[in-house]
Amino acid sequence: MSRSPKLIAALTVAGLFVASLIGIMIWVAADSARPGPFNARFQLVNDRGEAVDQSIFKGSPALVYFGYTHCPEVCPTTLFEMADWMKTLGPDGKALKAYFFSIDPERDTPDIMHQYVSAISDRITGITGDPAEMKKVIDGWMIYAAKLPSEDGNYHMSHTISLLLIGPDGRLKDMIPYQTEKDQALATIRDALLKQS
Repeated sequence: MSRSPKLIAALTVAGLFVASLIGIMIWVAADSARPGPFNARFQLVNDRGEAVDQSIFKGSPALVYFGYTHCPEVCPTTLFEMADWMKTLGPDGKALKAYFFSIDPERDTPDIMHQYVSAISDRITGITGDPAEMKKVIDGWMIYAAKLPSEDGNYHMSHTISLLLIGPDGRLKDMIPYQTEKDQALATIRDALLKQS
């Protein structure tokens, strides 16, 4: 009995997603002294239309999430959790930055990103830009992101859903998987980022 093309595609996507997550975990465990978060250099724009590059990670610890504004559940859930964690940390987390990188820059313009992140928290900065430049960042950071057509002729994105923790030295320190309990997430942030800031 032959397998349906949809099943094969779904299994392929799931396999790539798991491989991407394992790759990030191995990268973190293997060498925390590697310069830069995966040596990713970029020239993008924030949600206010201002030019930004990799220097935004120098000097302050950061929470970094890759997603998109048309995401139905995982992205908004994660961003609301980020906002809540930063609020809970209070003065201890004052230096903490938060960035939402779009994996769908064709639709996520700076204005759309600004409306989206502003509705969640004024501490989260949206990052978008030229699709080719964004692809370099996504590939350089070993982020899984794939465009999947939907039956209505539109598309949605399948992507890495873990949150990256970047130290004030610009290096990847740890990750927080999706649906991590709040207490555990806060402990990870404190251990990986705030003890060094």
